[in-house]
Amino acid sequence: MAVQPEGTPCWADAMFSDVEGAKSFYGDVLGWTFGDASSEYGNYTQAYVDGKAVAAVVPPMPGAEGQSQWCLYLASPDAAATAAKVRENGGQVLMEPMQVGDFGTMCLASEPSGAVFGIWQGGTHEGFEASGVPGAYAWAEVFTREPEKADGFFPAVFSYSAQQVEDDNVDFRVYNLGENTVLGRMKMGEEFPPEVPSYVNVYFTVDNCDDAIAKATKLGAVLRFGPMDSPFGRFAALSDPQGASFSVIDMTTTQGEMPSMTDV
Repeated sequence: MAVQPEGTPCWADAMFSDVEGAKSFYGDVLGWTFGDASSEYGNYTQAYVDGKAVAAVVPPMPGAEGQSQWCLYLASPDAAATAAKVRENGGQVLMEPMQVGDFGTMCLASEPSGAVFGIWQGGTHEGFEASGVPGAYAWAEVFTREPEKADGFFPAVFSYSAQQVEDDNVDFRVYNLGENTVLGRMKMGEEFPPEVPSYVNVYFTVDNCDDAIAKATKLGAVLRFGPMDSPFGRFAALSDPQGASFSVIDMTTTQGEMPSMTDV
């Protein structure tokens, strides 16, 4: 597998105070199975679909208990150089580039409006091993109240081109790498309580959106939005029982025409 272009979403993980609870929840809702916890790396535990790595769960770092959230990692050929670009363009480096054995090098950062994301310089672990199948990563969007900050930052750091959706009712933009659309940016509206900070929302693929919602809410998740039909699929936003936000999407059930986009 070739090294992915800089800025490609390549991995997702989340910290959970109750790792076993998270494994049980996502195992039921997304069909994940789990490998052994890696005690050498803070009990980092990978999730699999049909034997292919799709995500990971890990206990919180000291002081971060009770702060469960999903983190999307963007590929980089040189994590230190990307971290420097983050700083140069108004972002913050929250965790300096750190080598993780021969797996690769990780870094945590935030864009200027506060959404946290990871940077991953792949070694033996290049990232997602499955796509387009139930349980695999599907898509992600940066939710922010200050879209102009995100729109200035991401293309400067990752060489994205951008397109704006032509819709007076929503401020939504996509970031592209060449011909591939890799990330979305949504302006947060009044439906978001003021205490909710900017964040990156990760979508996982499911066979049936409504079935996934039913399983998730039965297990203690909270439905935040949807289900809603779109040209991209039927999707819904949830918070898991430990408070981590994520979305599910059935990309085989589409409705409506693709939106018109303007290059920006």
